[in-house]
Amino acid sequence: MSGYAGGQKESPSYKDVCTGNTGHAEVIQIEFKPELITMEDILDVFWQAHDPTTLNRQDNDVGTQYRSTIMPHNEQQQEAAQKSMEKWKGKFNSPITTIIEPLNDFFEAEENHQDYFRLNPKAPYCALSIEPKLKKLKDDNVLS
Repeated sequence: MSGYAGGQKESPSYKDVCTGNTGHAEVIQIEFKPELITMEDILDVFWQAHDPTTLNRQDNDVGTQYRSTIMPHNEQQQEAAQKSMEKWKGKFNSPITTIIEPLNDFFEAEENHQDYFRLNPKAPYCALSIEPKLKKLKDDNVLS
């Protein structure tokens, strides 16, 4: 589920978050069944799906709302995130800037932001940013 977390404003909108003044990051909340996929496997995809070495930036998007962050729901996920970051930190040419911060509140993004890539595959952002990342993940056998 797409949404916003890590900020000060109650129930922010996309427009609010885009200002960079709410403190929120654009995030996804993943619900998963640990008997089918582990937190560690999800974190491995996380490290490979974006650039965790650029501070407050993803592709052409710049601002604290685009920070690389992991927001664990509990202590077990916190420990998994820390171990995963330690495992991955030597695998990039630059230092990891990803932060692990507590999840205080999660606010669901507007309906038009849910399942965005599937519903808008020809949109410029999808074609220029998401599609190449998915192709790389598939080529590297991260996704099947």
